[in-house]
Amino acid sequence: MNALDILEERGFLYQLTDAASLRRCLDERCVTFYVGFDPTGSSLHIGHLLPVMAMRWLQQCGHRAIALVGGGTAMVGDPSGKTEARPVLSLAEIDANAECLKAQLARFLDFSSAERAVLVNNATWLRELKYIEFLRDIGRHFSVNRMLAAESVKIRLETGLSFLEFNYMLLQAYDFYILRRDHQCDLQLGGQDQWGNIVAGVDLTRRLVGQEVFGATLPLLLKSDGEKFGKTASGAVWLDLARTSAYDYYQFWRNVEDAEVPKLLAFFTVLPMPEVRRLGALSAPAINRAKEILAFEATLLAHGFEAARQSYLAACGEFGFADRDGRIETSSRIHEVEAGEVAESIPTQALPAADLESGVLLVKLLVTVGLAQSNGEGRRLIQGGGCYLNDTRVTDEQRLVTRADLSGGELFVRAGKKNRRRVVVVG
Repeated sequence: MNALDILEERGFLYQLTDAASLRRCLDERCVTFYVGFDPTGSSLHIGHLLPVMAMRWLQQCGHRAIALVGGGTAMVGDPSGKTEARPVLSLAEIDANAECLKAQLARFLDFSSAERAVLVNNATWLRELKYIEFLRDIGRHFSVNRMLAAESVKIRLETGLSFLEFNYMLLQAYDFYILRRDHQCDLQLGGQDQWGNIVAGVDLTRRLVGQEVFGATLPLLLKSDGEKFGKTASGAVWLDLARTSAYDYYQFWRNVEDAEVPKLLAFFTVLPMPEVRRLGALSAPAINRAKEILAFEATLLAHGFEAARQSYLAACGEFGFADRDGRIETSSRIHEVEAGEVAESIPTQALPAADLESGVLLVKLLVTVGLAQSNGEGRRLIQGGGCYLNDTRVTDEQRLVTRADLSGGELFVRAGKKNRRRVVVVG
């Protein structure tokens, strides 16, 4: 597939400057593209991941990524999406933050060679600019009327916009020109609130180098209540493990609203779209299985397989396993965990094979494995619909457990959502 088709199918694209020409370029050659990242913090958070995942797909299709760290523009502050000016950090703070972002981006992008991806800092060219020359060579290409019409500027005019921030559009546009001149960059990607800045960069670059370049924006990712995605009651969900543990990161994805699952699977996993649509269409309680897969895959990308494995096992141990549907198959690497290690993490009880010859009452088995204190409690659990044998609810208190219930010499008994036991037949 053309990279643009993949991005469209997965919902990444909001606006394009010239879709037909960009599609043709993506078909015919390797396209170099860039996304800018603001180093005013030492960590990316989930809200930054949409452009990162778009970059990952473009790179997977053979195109070349530039991750631009705004070490220079951070000294000015982007007014886009802000109601007030950002705090101005020192050069040392900005440079330290830029180093932290490098390591986090490398989890998603392949920086093994300059032909695959490079990370650049616009401080390299912006901090040494001479003001008069910049106004003469670059500023003359900008119309103040057009700048005032930009949505990011109009919003800030209501609360106050400093002349410092008003210059941000010029600097971001200049970045595109420099990246085209020095790195043959063809395409800039950013959030939909960046449209005015991106179009300005496309226009300036075409004027100065006389070559075709492109701009594209991604939709702002908001929750159903209009709040920014990636925010919780305790604050943002960070990629820095010192600020958000892998387990808490996993739990954020596991606890998203049911209606958000199809969109989030498309954005933040690499599962094929037919599988994304199938998982996203599940209804409760099976949709919880899709949330487990979403959480595992998202944690896998951000923190690696071992962190995803441990988080999955810990969450299942604390809250129980999502209701299973035997028809739910997945290409997610979660199956590697479930192939053996999930079973080993569950409290296990040995049962003599002779006990199953004539069958054992499920009520008694509940007592044997510690899920009920007495036969009466076991019967009440079954009558109340809280007992499961191999993830199938049992409501018959006279149910016998026999060899027919075994799979691979074992079976599973569960009380409610959390309390699960593995029974291994011996002898």
